[in-house]
Amino acid sequence: MTEPLLQTTVVGSYPQPDWLVNREMLSKVVPRTRLREIWRVPEAYLQQAQDDATLLAIRDMERAGIDIITDGEMRRESYSNHFATALEGVDQENPGYVTTRSGQKTPVPRVVGKLRRTRPVEVRDMQFLRANTDRPAKITLPGPFTMGQQVKDEFYKDAEAMCMDYAAAVNEEAHDLVRAGADVIQLDEPWLRNNPEEASRYAVKVINRALKGISVPTVVHLCFGYAAVVPGLSKPTGYTFLPQLADTIAQQISIESAQPKIDLGVLKDLAPKKVMLGVIDLNDPAIETPQKIAERIRAGLKYMSPEKLLPAPDCGMKYLPRATAFGKLKALAEGAAIVRKELS
Repeated sequence: MTEPLLQTTVVGSYPQPDWLVNREMLSKVVPRTRLREIWRVPEAYLQQAQDDATLLAIRDMERAGIDIITDGEMRRESYSNHFATALEGVDQENPGYVTTRSGQKTPVPRVVGKLRRTRPVEVRDMQFLRANTDRPAKITLPGPFTMGQQVKDEFYKDAEAMCMDYAAAVNEEAHDLVRAGADVIQLDEPWLRNNPEEASRYAVKVINRALKGISVPTVVHLCFGYAAVVPGLSKPTGYTFLPQLADTIAQQISIESAQPKIDLGVLKDLAPKKVMLGVIDLNDPAIETPQKIAERIRAGLKYMSPEKLLPAPDCGMKYLPRATAFGKLKALAEGAAIVRKELS
């Protein structure tokens, strides 16, 4: 069956309800280690509450008209720590600390032994999503390169070797997620652009190891950071590590372009791939009109065919008010429909 043109999707996260998480606490940090105090629901009822929140996210995406949906990452404190802290080889009780570029000390996972996946981490999440929607369903995993940039390594002393073990763990999980019903697997790799020199040495290798043998479409997502964390005009207007991703085995590359207003000529560097193109500005509290979304999609179509473009938000939406996120997704679906009609 031929896929519709300009399939809309989300990057991953959707706003968690105020009754589920302390959103004021959430707004101050993207946690690398566990942050259990962020949950408002007692442990005994937390899974049930997360399931209910996931149903809300699924129904919002369906009502908005999104073609490929996720579970909204309702069970996660951040995009990466849910998986990264579940592996053997990480000291769960005693985190490490790194100093950020702004001089702030941040707790991070401390690697004290060989990294191994000893249990499923997101498989129940995928099973729940699959049981509650008949739409194509995507699930996201933190990429091996990014996880390797977010830890204190006290065991390997070799970043590439450590990332290869992260990749093996991700690959095991991804295969189980496909068996659980995933139609698309996405790796989140925002740190590729933070450390392009190290990325150039081995990022493609570890990404390919993480995606080895996966039978469904795969995506690599990179961005400049959440709009809530990197607001306004502080984002660069171009990627330092992008053409290299054409050499990965991922079928799709996800980039943001609405907020940073990047030169879409870079899409030519990704010619073999499909591109998830960010056409929703998550820094703008206003809900875009469908016409504005259509305009941004048309800009992307100057450089690639409609068969290869998937309109999406710039990044995860978890930091937005829920009503704003829903409105933006509805505009996304309606804007894509406008351009789809023009192409028919």
